[in-house]
Amino acid sequence: MRLSWLAFCMNAILASAGPLKPARHTCQTDLACPKGTVIVSKTDSSAHFTTVQDAILSLPNDNTTQTILILPGTYKEQLNVTRSGPVTLLGQTDDPTDATKNKVTITWAQANHDNTGQSVDNVFSSVLTVAPTLEASYSGSGPTGYPVPADTPFGNVDFRVYNIDFRNTWSEYSDGPAHAISFSRANGGFYYCGFYSYQDTVYVGKLGNAYFHKNIIAGQTDFLYGFGTAWVQSSEILLRGCGGGITAWKGTNTTFTNNYGVYIADSSVRAANESIAPSIKGQCALGRPWNSLHRSIFARTSEDASIAPTGYIDWVVDGQSRLTKDTIMAEYQITGPGFNATGRRAGNVTIVMTDREYARYNSPAKVFQHPNGRPGNINWIDWTLDTN
Repeated sequence: MRLSWLAFCMNAILASAGPLKPARHTCQTDLACPKGTVIVSKTDSSAHFTTVQDAILSLPNDNTTQTILILPGTYKEQLNVTRSGPVTLLGQTDDPTDATKNKVTITWAQANHDNTGQSVDNVFSSVLTVAPTLEASYSGSGPTGYPVPADTPFGNVDFRVYNIDFRNTWSEYSDGPAHAISFSRANGGFYYCGFYSYQDTVYVGKLGNAYFHKNIIAGQTDFLYGFGTAWVQSSEILLRGCGGGITAWKGTNTTFTNNYGVYIADSSVRAANESIAPSIKGQCALGRPWNSLHRSIFARTSEDASIAPTGYIDWVVDGQSRLTKDTIMAEYQITGPGFNATGRRAGNVTIVMTDREYARYNSPAKVFQHPNGRPGNINWIDWTLDTN
């Protein structure tokens, strides 16, 4: 069947214009956004709001999909998302596939204590908190953390962030937990984002499912930690110093076999800059067990010379090791000068996995579970991203 003259002309125009931009890119780069998109700017008078939190609070408390576009700038505020319906936060940018070129920063300066030393739960330090209730976001203390009430609902079913940096600027060294993000009882994807702090940068709490794609995650002490499940894909893990480990997870006993933990795949682990690299050479641990059910795996990842010969380390409290047969602190197909096979064997802490051992954890579909333990909780992940 012949094409109509109009269809022929339209095809010719589209072909000459090159490939169409994804709708998200068009909104982020050209401000050609879908109807209903909420715009935030500190300087543009045509925007709907001047703060991101006010934009979040304006969203209807229902199951509709809502999008917020944030124009370039640094926004000094804490964000709190309790809404269960899908929410997308977009940072305006000239390059939606490069986190180093982000133009939107959300920043806050707080740790889990104030200048007098008064302590509060870690969540109060967070730049971004996503959880259905305040109690759901508490990390608490002890081997099992805060006992979140059993009747607590699940929160956001599909939370997405693109091209936004989150910086906790409390101090330029580890001075207690200072979250860039606290994420609990929700599903969330973070794409081309940056998370910067020194201690406990990224917290994924109970029943939290967080997917990080081509992100930059920077810290010094236990800066990937939590109870839930995190998958870090094709990202940069930047060491701003050495303290504790990169990962510190509190596993949780359940009535079903769970895969709670943090999985770093096809990524790089390196000193944050050339000036710090010599001083931390061979000093940084991949992780330590927050409790005996800690689970973290670095897979097909390059490690620079900052990594200690043993890889992981134990966490001894009152003379008692936290390592048991249930502790999983592992590597799989690691490259780079940070991998020392002799040191790993001598340390007897790090598991160097075989193909068979890694098979249980080798894809997001296997590790992200529904609250009842059923695998395959991945419909909220954006699988349409560019491959470059």
